[in-house]
Amino acid sequence: MELQAKDLRKSFDGTEVLHGVSFSISSGKALGLLGRNGAGKSTTIRILMDVFKANKGEILMDGKPFCADDYNIGYLPEERGLYPKKKVGEQLIYLAQLRGASHGQAKANLKKWLKRLGISDYENRLLDTLSKGNQQKVQLAQTLMCDPDIIILDEPFSGLDPVNSQILKEVVQEQIEAGKLVIFSSHQMNYVEEFCEDIVILNHGNVVLQGNLKQIQKEYGENRIVLSAVDQSPAQFAQVLMQECDDLLTIYEQREYDLIIELRNPQNKEQLLQRLLAMRVDLEQFRLYEASLTDIFVAKAGDEA
Repeated sequence: MELQAKDLRKSFDGTEVLHGVSFSISSGKALGLLGRNGAGKSTTIRILMDVFKANKGEILMDGKPFCADDYNIGYLPEERGLYPKKKVGEQLIYLAQLRGASHGQAKANLKKWLKRLGISDYENRLLDTLSKGNQQKVQLAQTLMCDPDIIILDEPFSGLDPVNSQILKEVVQEQIEAGKLVIFSSHQMNYVEEFCEDIVILNHGNVVLQGNLKQIQKEYGENRIVLSAVDQSPAQFAQVLMQECDDLLTIYEQREYDLIIELRNPQNKEQLLQRLLAMRVDLEQFRLYEASLTDIFVAKAGDEA
């Protein structure tokens, strides 16, 4: 399956909040849908789920108009939406039946997912008696109960400790490998880097960056090198570099333990290394810089952007 969003526009009370959002995602991949609060992520997700209509634009599945009713969509919202005073098992079965499962199917899937997530003991417990992390695992069970074709995860790791985060990571990876179409929205960039091949960054309702994450990171790191010296602090090393190698580089960023420098010319890399060796600098690091997703996000969606 390939899902395409084309030129989605949405207005509320005469104010346009999505300004032509376009992206695509294929089965067996996870797309990172990123942006600050208010950037348009939730609006985009709700249009995909047919909660409300776009004012303009279209959504296609394999080149044909997409109808949400024709597909099983599993949605894990950032805000918990289950009933706190109801038993876990009862409400998950009820919600699965609302989505078309028979009682027998719902019961079998309940047992499967509670066991997989390590929360079988809580089937007959009231939801609000569970820890925050276990409530989040119940939410995930609800998302996957009906074997969805499309999975939308909004801050799925919220409230989880490292052990439960690992369980959730394994489950998400299993869904990707099973050929599901996964949309992953989170402010925890390390998880996005772990799961997502492609990203879309929204800022004020516009797509400001999209594409293959590894390629984007490579392009953002172009002409930049991470440097550190054994016997010099980053500040001392920076001073030496500006005195001896100013014709080759500029200081891009001074960090706690190392420097990121930017070459004035891509051909300067070998010349810089030779000059540092001639200066008898005891190099601890000399490696190409790969931008983190956090760096990229701040550059495209931060206040300066």
